[in-house]
Amino acid sequence: MATEINQLQATKRLNLLSLFTSGSTLICCALPATLVAIGSVATLTSLISHFPQLIWISEHKPEVFGLAGAMLLLAGWMQWRARLLPCPADAQLAALCMQTRRQSLSIYWVSVVIFLIGSFFAFLAPLFIT
Repeated sequence: MATEINQLQATKRLNLLSLFTSGSTLICCALPATLVAIGSVATLTSLISHFPQLIWISEHKPEVFGLAGAMLLLAGWMQWRARLLPCPADAQLAALCMQTRRQSLSIYWVSVVIFLIGSFFAFLAPLFIT
C-alpha cells in the first residue's frame, strides 16, 4: 500500500521536474521569438542584460531540448506504470490517490504542450522566416 503511494508521489515529482525542464524550452526559444515578433527588442535586450543565462540556454538548445525530452519520456513512462496501481481501500486515501493521479496527468500534458511550443519556435519557426 505504501509502495503504491510512494510511486504516485515519485511520479508527481517527476512530472513537476519535466514541467520545469519544458519551461526552459519556452524561455530559450519562444520568449525571444515572441518579443522580437511583437517589436519589443528593447525588452528582450533588457531581459538578456539582467539574465545573461538566457544566452547560454539559447546557445545550448539541443542539449536543453534533449534533457527536456528525456525527462518527458521518463515522466510518461512513470505515468504509464502508475495508471493501474491500486488506490488504498480507505475512502479519504483513495480520493487523495485519484486526485494525485489527475493532477499528475494534467501536469504531464501541460509539460508536453510547453515542450511542443518551444520545439516549434526553436526548430521549425526559423525555417519559415527565411
